[in-house]
Amino acid sequence: MLRRLLIPILVVFVGWLAVAIALFGVHHGDRPVKADAVFVLSGSSTRLPVGLRLMREGYAPLLVISKTTPRATQLEQQACAHKLDVNVLCVQAKPYSTVGEAEELGRLAEERHWAAVDVVTSSYHVVRARIIVRRCYHGTLRVIGAPNQALWLPWNLVLESIKLPYHELVHRSC
Repeated sequence: MLRRLLIPILVVFVGWLAVAIALFGVHHGDRPVKADAVFVLSGSSTRLPVGLRLMREGYAPLLVISKTTPRATQLEQQACAHKLDVNVLCVQAKPYSTVGEAEELGRLAEERHWAAVDVVTSSYHVVRARIIVRRCYHGTLRVIGAPNQALWLPWNLVLESIKLPYHELVHRSC
């Protein structure tokens, strides 16, 4: 009896794992373009360094940082205190989520007439972030994947596997 249950469970698990790796474990990030802003989503300490690198390489005149809650990294604190060599705007998304960040990006883009934005997020988050941001921002969008923190990747595969269907089926903002 146990074996009869184990095989279908194993098949479902292997199927989920293959889909999760294809969507969230494989690189889906874009190449950046010359943009009006580089918008760094909060959540991982690996994202802001990528945003800063893009700024220093001349991809945009403005770095927008979605402030991390509850604890900002030292680099984020320096950037938001305007102690770096780039033009920075720090914002606090409400709600504090990818949806809130997409809504904030949409508002800023409309107010400032942005035609192109490079969004930086973690590689595992690129697929879902692109879908959510696209609902709120209709200009040229590139989503750049920052390196994943390898230790957290299995957990992020699980979370993204839950969050993506939720945002596709239930929480469709903008």
